[in-house]
Amino acid sequence: MVEYIGIAGIQRIVGRMGPAAFIEGLAAEIEADYRRWGDFDKSARHAIHSPVGVIELMPTSDGQMYSFKYVNGHPKNTALGLLTVTAFGVLADVETGYPLLLSELTVSTALRTAAMSALAAKWLARPDSRVMALIGNGAQSEFQAIAFHHMLGIREFRLYDVDSQATDKLARNLEALGLPGLQLKRCRSAAEAVQGADIVTTVTADKRNAIILTPEMIAPGMHLNAVGGDCPGKTELHADILRRADARVIVEYEPQSRIEGEIQQLPADFAVTEFAQVLSGAASGRSAPAEVTIFDSVGFALEDYSALRYLHKLQQEDAQGQQHIDLIPDLDNPKNLFGLLAPAQGSPAGQNGAVSIQLEMTHDEHPA
Repeated sequence: MVEYIGIAGIQRIVGRMGPAAFIEGLAAEIEADYRRWGDFDKSARHAIHSPVGVIELMPTSDGQMYSFKYVNGHPKNTALGLLTVTAFGVLADVETGYPLLLSELTVSTALRTAAMSALAAKWLARPDSRVMALIGNGAQSEFQAIAFHHMLGIREFRLYDVDSQATDKLARNLEALGLPGLQLKRCRSAAEAVQGADIVTTVTADKRNAIILTPEMIAPGMHLNAVGGDCPGKTELHADILRRADARVIVEYEPQSRIEGEIQQLPADFAVTEFAQVLSGAASGRSAPAEVTIFDSVGFALEDYSALRYLHKLQQEDAQGQQHIDLIPDLDNPKNLFGLLAPAQGSPAGQNGAVSIQLEMTHDEHPA
């Protein structure tokens, strides 16, 4: 039996811990894995693009465990009442090839993206940062706000979205959490939102080369957390922001970011720093308070590996909450796979010689 975490499972796990504590714990797991960057088999994700979206597979392995994530990105889905991003993932044992965990990753991707954003900002933003502009107030925005409030001490969020109802939704959800010292300011434009901000997070969904931030919006000392530009032809920053003499651009995995990140707008020899180099001390993050740091975030498979490993650990710690799915056959004789389908000895086959098979379902799979 393979362990299984569905929507009810992630609700239970995060509900038990609280989203802030979950994100902080996940950020610690991601940092630990980035610190052993050299252990991982790394590749850019495999993407199949269509005019309306993308479907991707994101694999990696450290030689002990293997993981992959299936994820889509369809910005127009919200008009159909559907999510822009959905995902699931698998964690497997390399020695046997057997899957250990099948898990939802739609909610978990939002949690891990927020964890990665806050982790990068801890190393790149000014330590005295207290004000953040949050541009793009859709499905990922609450997670980003919780992460930055909890892990970096952000007290004021300046909110903007072209859809004012999305901003209203974000404000309601954050106010309902009762986060201590939290201040929210609704803004009428991206330019207004960035005024006085120490950190600017952009998390928009349009699959196009959008310009959410322009050079004149950027002040010395800002940290830019560019999350929404995460596939070919999808960007959020004017290229001249990246070219600033006082700017430092940090990426997750350079070969993937060259294809999908903000730096897809620039020549292949444009200098960037991988986040793992900052953690190892091989490269500096922020070198001066007035420097502009840019985290060109596209999401990398290592972060999903960390999330799946973290979820697997939390699931195993909760014996009563464990769920399983009969994904892999359990055989007395591993050479007799057909025996699963053969009728029991002495019992007749089904009508017209068809084999009668009874499927085993775990308690959470039985129809209501």
